[in-house]
Amino acid sequence: MRTAPPAVGLALTIALLSGCAQEESAPVNESSASQAPTAQPTTEPSVTASIFLPPGESTGALTYDETAVPEGATSDVQVRVQDGSTYVQFTGTGLEANRDFGAHVHTQPCGDDPADSGPHYQNELDPAAEEGEPSTDPDYANPENEVWLDMTTDDSGNAFVTATVDWEFREGEARALVLHDEHTATHEGHAGTAGDRLACVTVDF
Repeated sequence: MRTAPPAVGLALTIALLSGCAQEESAPVNESSASQAPTAQPTTEPSVTASIFLPPGESTGALTYDETAVPEGATSDVQVRVQDGSTYVQFTGTGLEANRDFGAHVHTQPCGDDPADSGPHYQNELDPAAEEGEPSTDPDYANPENEVWLDMTTDDSGNAFVTATVDWEFREGEARALVLHDEHTATHEGHAGTAGDRLACVTVDF
């Protein structure tokens, strides 16, 4: 019976020992992997990107005032819901430069008539508000109970604004983002008002 040369025998011994070490260490590696921290789940935002067009030419984004919101201006609305809170982001381009706008979430989709988008969405409804007489009580018409996105455009007519509220929209009851003529008032009898409706973006919040 022939035996392997010393060099070959040494190589075989190292290989066998190495294999045993790998087999014994495998459970340690698996245990370490199972204990590794995992990333927190995130909620992907819903995105509504639109181009403003005159009434009759679009159902997605309408401009009622082409000086303030020219035809061809763009809107990007992102909505993220997580842990009971709602984050809303608006990015606009091509709007009138260096101009104040008020913006709020409304209850109905946009229509040819600026009033078609209905009143502001409220988390807690103002019991005194009626159709044609929207809420102006600061206890209800405020940025904690509604979504306000007041903004001022830059020299190029671009704007970026965000709002976060600690509640979620009721399904099917928030349907549009409306751009108004001025920043939103906060005082009694005028709270929530921001002038004429200049443009509207239909969004399924």
